[in-house]
Amino acid sequence: MISSAVTMGQLQQKLDTIGHNLANSNTTGYKRRETSFSDLLVQQINNQFVNHHEVGRDTPYGIRRGSGAAIAQTAVRFEQGSIQNTDRLLDLAFTEKGYFFELSPTEDGDRRFTRDGAFYFAPNPDNEEENFIVNQNGDYLLNVNGERIGLPAVYDDILIRDNGIIEATVNGDENVVVGQINIVQVTKPQLLTMFGENTFVFPNLEDLDLEMADVLNEAAGAEVIQQRALEMSNVDMGREMTEMLLAQRHYQFNTRAISIADEMRGLVNNLR
Repeated sequence: MISSAVTMGQLQQKLDTIGHNLANSNTTGYKRRETSFSDLLVQQINNQFVNHHEVGRDTPYGIRRGSGAAIAQTAVRFEQGSIQNTDRLLDLAFTEKGYFFELSPTEDGDRRFTRDGAFYFAPNPDNEEENFIVNQNGDYLLNVNGERIGLPAVYDDILIRDNGIIEATVNGDENVVVGQINIVQVTKPQLLTMFGENTFVFPNLEDLDLEMADVLNEAAGAEVIQQRALEMSNVDMGREMTEMLLAQRHYQFNTRAISIADEMRGLVNNLR
């Protein structure tokens, strides 16, 4: 009864994770989360047995009494999502997995990364002739020097090359290089934690006896960017629906186990 009750609580967390994946199936650059389970404490109770009564026995001796299952890990899966052409100027997609854009740091100064390449113009409050590049939450896209990228407010065209170099066409035919997008290659993506709004940060690396160079490579100049396109979510709707049905069925079995255990206790209590 306790085993089933514990397992039901953990299955609810798995259902919540699946629901989160389904809700973000159309979120650009979103990476699905996957849960794995492990057994909790199991106790082996060995009874006294008589050898001549055990002849032909196929089942193991004794009774194994467990405390249910618990979620061992909720991992983010960083497989490449499909690329969709949008023909929008500031839509950028990575053509290979493992690469991330760097955004303005968090309030605590932690470096922040994303695969979501849907960017927008934001005016520079100190210069009317310049715009910055931001995401939908107003976080600034950084260049190779860790600074905000400034673009001319008046331009004829903006070209972002596959290595992240940004060229602006002004005055009809004059091409001006205005900056280069900073790109990082995360070598230990399993350490990334979700910060919210489709962004990631690293935990305190000192606690793990690691440095930033141990978990990522500064990959500015890598030819992995496609302009006028977006990387879609890597959520597989068919897979998530199957996982949801299996989790619901397991939940149903454990509910039934609790019901049967309750009925058996009721029968025992009513014995005269």
